[in-house]
Amino acid sequence: MTGEQVYVSHAPNDLSLVQDLFSTVKNFPFGVHIALEEVESGRSRKRLEGRLANSDVVVAVLTKSAVENTWINQEIGYAVAKGIPVLPLRDEGITHRGFVSDVEGVTIDRSNLSFTIFNLLCRLRSELAPLGALSVPNWYIRFPCTVPDCGHPVTLELEQGQTKLWKLHSHGKLLSASCEVCESTYYFHPGTIGFVRREDGPDRQSPSRSRS
Repeated sequence: MTGEQVYVSHAPNDLSLVQDLFSTVKNFPFGVHIALEEVESGRSRKRLEGRLANSDVVVAVLTKSAVENTWINQEIGYAVAKGIPVLPLRDEGITHRGFVSDVEGVTIDRSNLSFTIFNLLCRLRSELAPLGALSVPNWYIRFPCTVPDCGHPVTLELEQGQTKLWKLHSHGKLLSASCEVCESTYYFHPGTIGFVRREDGPDRQSPSRSRS
């Protein structure tokens, strides 16, 4: 699972919500292209066709602001015409006529975005999974150790399925990955794969704690 591309179609008013929902998803080793971020970086909305054409899945964020948005409707239609799967990410109570009206999607729970992110990851793992009923997609995130003067690559392997990850969350458990050089350990939320804290190795005195 590397090199896949996810395109996120959304209304301009929903950019902040989309960034919150995809903040940890973007840590995985596949491309996540959020439409308005691409536009703000200098790419015109029309030139996003290349991003769409090369996507493995299109996530359509459907909110009240998005229902009548021309660009979202065009991007959904383009994806369907190219045979690219469209995953609706809907606000509760929002329906969308047309190509995705009968497509099962993910409901946005604005009071519990962690659960929404978990369900989004469930669907993305399913859409981007390699063929084969026996395989569980081996997802991972890789990052440099943040301990001063270290910087060695640290990898969090996600060999568990989504059901097991949610059970870990329900029991207050965290995922962990350690630096092989300085032995610092990093802890992550099993539902969202968000960073929770770092505990420094035995040669370091005080742990660094942060939350995202």
